Amino acid sequence: MRSKKKEFSELIEKYQAIIHKVTMVYTNGPADREDLFQEICLQLWRSYPNFREEAKFSTWMYRVALNTAISDVRKKNKDLHFEQLRDNDRMETEPSDEKEQMKLLYRAISKLNRIDKALILLWLEEKSYDEIAAIMGTTKGNVSVKLVRIKRKLEELVSETEKQES
Repeated sequence: MRSKKKEFSELIEKYQAIIHKVTMVYTNGPADREDLFQEICLQLWRSYPNFREEAKFSTWMYRVALNTAISDVRKKNKDLHFEQLRDNDRMETEPSDEKEQMKLLYRAISKLNRIDKALILLWLEEKSYDEIAAIMGTTKGNVSVKLVRIKRKLEELVSETEKQES
């Protein structure tokens, strides 16, 4: 029988991209990302004995990670901004226009409140409305309404940013 510690380590390794995405959305720089990553892992470890496998591990992990990130933000009570994506950040294979569109999108997302950031992050991860509702502790209908509003807000923010840069 595998130990809980080994099982947990394997799951963290398999799904660590979830933690990285959450830390990218809720922090301003590499040091903050690393601190939040460690805090999320600690909270996951503390909560792991209570994971009952009623939901997928990734869904449970998102919930713990987002709750930890939101709590961290509340504690620090600071403005949240995406760090400007540099040209060498993860998008090297994308055409330049797509890079610029992604930068605009990230800038717009950085202007959202912490709950809206979480919702749009999960939607961008192609989670179903049911999964998003489970992770966020809300209803599917609420997720649907909020995402419509968030998408509209992002369109406005991207449009404003494009005008300002022209």
